[in-house]
Amino acid sequence: MEIKDSKPTDRPTPTKPVLLSDYWPRYRRTALLATFAMQVVVVAVVGMSLLVGGTPFTDPTFGITMLATLLCAGFLNAMLVDLLLTPHRDIVTAVAHAAGEKSDIPLASPNSVRNIKSGFRPVLQFVYELVADQSKPEGAATSDTAATELHKLATAFDQTSAGLVTMDANGSIQYANRHAPVGKTTNEVPYLELLFEREGEFMEWLATCRDSSVRAERTWLRVPNKVLGDEDRRIFDVAVNYEKGSAAEVVIVCFDSSKEYQPEDDELDFIAFAAHELRGPITVIRGYLDVLDIEIGPSLAPDQQELIKRLIVSANRLSGYINNILNTSKFDRRHMKIHLAEDSVASIYDSIRDDMELRASSQNRLLTVTLPPDLPTIAADRSSLSEVISNLIDNALKYSTEGGLVAVSASAKDGYVTVSVQDHGIGMPSNVVGNLFHKFYRSHRSRETVAGTGIGLYICKAIVESHGGKIGVSSVEGQGSTFSFTVPIYAAVADRLQANDHTNAGLISTSDGWIKNHSKYTG
Repeated sequence: MEIKDSKPTDRPTPTKPVLLSDYWPRYRRTALLATFAMQVVVVAVVGMSLLVGGTPFTDPTFGITMLATLLCAGFLNAMLVDLLLTPHRDIVTAVAHAAGEKSDIPLASPNSVRNIKSGFRPVLQFVYELVADQSKPEGAATSDTAATELHKLATAFDQTSAGLVTMDANGSIQYANRHAPVGKTTNEVPYLELLFEREGEFMEWLATCRDSSVRAERTWLRVPNKVLGDEDRRIFDVAVNYEKGSAAEVVIVCFDSSKEYQPEDDELDFIAFAAHELRGPITVIRGYLDVLDIEIGPSLAPDQQELIKRLIVSANRLSGYINNILNTSKFDRRHMKIHLAEDSVASIYDSIRDDMELRASSQNRLLTVTLPPDLPTIAADRSSLSEVISNLIDNALKYSTEGGLVAVSASAKDGYVTVSVQDHGIGMPSNVVGNLFHKFYRSHRSRETVAGTGIGLYICKAIVESHGGKIGVSSVEGQGSTFSFTVPIYAAVADRLQANDHTNAGLISTSDGWIKNHSKYTG
């Protein structure tokens, strides 16, 4: 049998795809090397000129002149590189984004002062408009039919129950159908009439999109157009689409979900009224219990003393629920304005220490509190912040196991004091953690095992944010949870407090909203 030599089949060697975004690093390196080479040449020419002119190498003038030339050339070259390369970089980045590639370099804003002054704005805007045009269907309507088509669309949009709003690149409302939540100023200028959970939240998101995105979208749930109790109040689920350079840069669709959400708000309104009426009698009951404990407590049998203590704990807890309901009602009406004064975490905790220790002992839990003596003072409303600490400790006690440890600690960093409440109880799954600070939210398991209203953490979030801080939680199911919140150090905000009559007007957080990350939450 004849055996013939066989060669493997020639196959093309796979090559790494060439990305548009790979061009910019190569070009930048080449430009920097060329600039450095030019700088070396300039310094060498100056040196040779000095030597030819009779200045010896050992003369101090020679060294000073060379150093001055090197520094000046370096500074001028750095400015030149920045001036010449920045527009090139912005164009390459925009084209890479248009091709769908990811880039660590943020998109340049056509409206920046630098681009306006240099005249580069129209060039960058044109590139963004080309990107937006890629998604437009071919065969645009002729001028003769455009008005008719627009009229048909406007009529169709007015027939829908959803609100539709479009905005241009300047944030001005171009169009709004009749169901859109849009109001008008005294000068008849339309504005978006929506009360997002945090003031300025929508505009901050939009500014971020304009700085770093070609396209973006986001959804907000349960956004009212007016405060609780106002007439014609509606509650929307809001979907927003952003496309840089488009004629309608921002498109907002508002789905009226008042039928789903309004009953809960009506219920809260009624509960707040009832809670206000109950506050007086509960205060009287607590007062009588305190008197009984002081006057006849020592003469009672141990089991009777324990009964009095349990009654006091229950009365205090009921009073806490009532305060939570009333404060939640105020927060929904955007009335969460508080006065802040210099205080210490230790002093605030001392005001609730006895109640916390009584709650812990009555539930057979161990409570430890570690507050460093050198902890800086904070800007706080004592009554409100003590309610936050009380709620967090109470939750930790309720969700801990028999004989479990609840640890309270505090530390200072970057202008804030962080207070943490850690338990080693049942913990929470990640799908529960992300919803904890929503109003009325209670997981299926907690509804079955632990009594509560579902608004304690919601009002904690409201109080902490009203102090200019943040609240968050990390949890591992079966191992426990740690709730932490921050409040500003008094020295860091004293000037702003004095400028605002010691109210919280100048401290309200304007950070990036809520962040959900598996079993961690920050808001």
